[in-house]
Amino acid sequence: MELQFPDIEGPVAQRGIGIIAPFDLALERELWRWVPLEVSLHLARTPYEPVPVSVAMAELVSNPIHLSAATHNVLHVDPEVIAYLCTSGSFVHGMAHESALREAICAAGARDAVTTSGALLEAIRALDLTRISVITPYDAILTGKLADFLVEAGCEVLRSDHLGLGGGIWKVSYRTVAERIINADDPGSQAIFVSCTNLPTYDLIEPLEQVLGKPVLTANQLTMWACLGRMKLPMMGPGRWLQDVF
Repeated sequence: MELQFPDIEGPVAQRGIGIIAPFDLALERELWRWVPLEVSLHLARTPYEPVPVSVAMAELVSNPIHLSAATHNVLHVDPEVIAYLCTSGSFVHGMAHESALREAICAAGARDAVTTSGALLEAIRALDLTRISVITPYDAILTGKLADFLVEAGCEVLRSDHLGLGGGIWKVSYRTVAERIINADDPGSQAIFVSCTNLPTYDLIEPLEQVLGKPVLTANQLTMWACLGRMKLPMMGPGRWLQDVF
């Protein structure tokens, strides 16, 4: 029997983004919704750490040794950029530490590197933000570290809210996240940042931006935006204030 094949070319040539994720990431599917068809995501994870979400966990999952090892694990598929997909791990010790994490990834062989908190800084500069509100799923101490990071970057935090969770962040409902975002808004805030790559946000961004009339910036959104910007590719999905930047 002669096989008949459709007269099409393919598969679509792929361009890669390497992702270094904390061991507890549960939102891989959300990441894929941000990228165009020709982009593949190649994930590596940091080692398991038996501690709750906290400053201690942020320090453990951002160990440069772990990031270097994870970088090596994705280099063989030749990603154009490698992202450290963790907000707390990249803000916990300030801007110098964030820069050092990118340097560690590049020293391990990456062509270019992004961190989630570094992507936040890029968005703040691109949108000329000086006053924002924040919501996090963390405890008060770790949330305070985020405020310190933003102040160091020259951005005032007018209002913040936190859920106080030590784990299971990916299980938080959209309703809870939306209510907290609305409660964290301040008339003087130019944008709202929703921290943590493990907190579901994708389907909330567009309706909340329409209601609040300002950018709703989220951790996964910004990380993918920064990576795709380096690749000269458009970001898929919601976030109209970011669409024309880069």
